[in-house]
Parts: sequence; C-alpha cells; structure tokens
Amino acid sequence: MKKNLKNIVLSLILCGSLISILAQDIHKETTADTLAVLWTGADPHVAEKVCLMYTHAAKTAKWFDEVVLIVWGPSSKLLAENIELQKKVTEMGKDGVKLQACIVCANMYGVADKLRDLGIEVKGMGKPLSDYLKRDWKVLTF
Repeated sequence: MKKNLKNIVLSLILCGSLISILAQDIHKETTADTLAVLWTGADPHVAEKVCLMYTHAAKTAKWFDEVVLIVWGPSSKLLAENIELQKKVTEMGKDGVKLQACIVCANMYGVADKLRDLGIEVKGMGKPLSDYLKRDWKVLTF
C-alpha cells in the first residue's frame, strides 16, 4: 500500500512538473517578444528624438526580439524629404528593424518609390497591422 501511494504521489509530482513546463511554453507563444512602432507624425523632432531613437534601441539593445517600424501617413512625406531621418532609418534596417510603409499613404504623398529606395517594404498595411494587434504584439504609436 505504501509503495502504491508513493508511486501515485511521484506520478502526480511528475505530471505537475510537465504541466508547468507546457504552460510556460504556451505562455511564451502568446506573449511574443515583438514590437510594432506605428510612426504617423510629421514632427521631425519627435521622429528623431523619440520614435526612431526608441525603435532602434529596442532592437539593438534586445528589449524585443522582433521590431517593426511602420511608416504611415505624414511620416511618409517627412521621411522622403529629410536626409538625416533617411540615414537613421537605413541604419535601423541594417541593424534588423523590419521597415514597412503604407502604400496608400505613400502614394498620396507621391513618395512610394523614394521609400522603396530606402529599403522599406511599401505595401497595404491595414491587414498586417490588424494581424500584429491580433497576435498580441506590443504596438506603440508616434
């Protein structure tokens, strides 16, 4: 009887440990270490001193495993016209920040080709942004 009880207790402990390990793996999948930065503003100071600086650091300092910069709205025009911001965004891409831009916005400002020349993936962004949100990415907007 004692041997059976000992085996049952041991089995329960092992099952509990296995459940704990599986739960940790599930938690990792649902709380992905991912950041999408939605850059919409036309202020060059906010772009340089806040948005791009934080986004770049989030990737290079490994605060997040995956970092995406989404250029949307007036930021498209600002980026196409500002050489210093272009240098910064190009450097970010080289350091592993994924660069994307809204094609509709880029076309409204006539800058789609310029953004592509900077290495930015220019495409429809409504669905990808919705997917980031549905997959529980952290989304930060400037």
